[in-house]
Amino acid sequence: VSTQSTWGLFQIEYAIEAVKLGSTAIGIQTSEGIVLAAEKRVTSTLVDHESMNKIEEIDSHIGCVMSGLTADARTLVEHARVQCQNHRFQYDEQMRVEACTLGICDLSLGFGEGGRKGEGHQMSRPFGVALLIAGVDETGPSLWHTEPSGTYFKYECKSIGAGSEGAMSALQEQYHKSMTLEEAETLAAQILKQVMEEKITPINLEMAAVTTADRCFRVYKADKLEQIIKRL
Repeated sequence: VSTQSTWGLFQIEYAIEAVKLGSTAIGIQTSEGIVLAAEKRVTSTLVDHESMNKIEEIDSHIGCVMSGLTADARTLVEHARVQCQNHRFQYDEQMRVEACTLGICDLSLGFGEGGRKGEGHQMSRPFGVALLIAGVDETGPSLWHTEPSGTYFKYECKSIGAGSEGAMSALQEQYHKSMTLEEAETLAAQILKQVMEEKITPINLEMAAVTTADRCFRVYKADKLEQIIKRL
């Protein structure tokens, strides 16, 4: 099955629907860096919420937030990590954010090509996940959105997941390019609070940032999340 067949196009549509049912995630770019935030759906008090990661580090200067099928996202993240390390070992430099995004989308396109080139691996379906990839390189901060079809776009701010429609409306009204990193943190948490069904807490909120000052990606700890929630 490929993207040229009717069934292949239907499979991509089903993958996109899986993203629309996923947890809401937000990415906001500022001159100081990029903030990523995500809702964590903790379905039981018996679940260790720290094992339900929606934000992952790809390299020291790149990270991503996912919405959709988590298992599919882990496959893409692992692929991105390997290609970033290979680039570092081969060229002795950090991989550019766009190049990393392109590598992820090339893997997604393997569905339409019947598998990855040079590997006898057949992909039975598209990856049912969308990513917001944030990073800082020599060109500055950049935020990229990848789709199950292998398409990717650059955004200043973007939301994916079940509450993305309402979140995007709020972003269009409140986002401005002169926003600071702290203001972006507050805005992301405020929008998630509006679209989440449960009360926002450090348990069901996950947030990270990559800063232009040191090009370092950091996932926020519980005490930092508590400070941001108190600002709402």
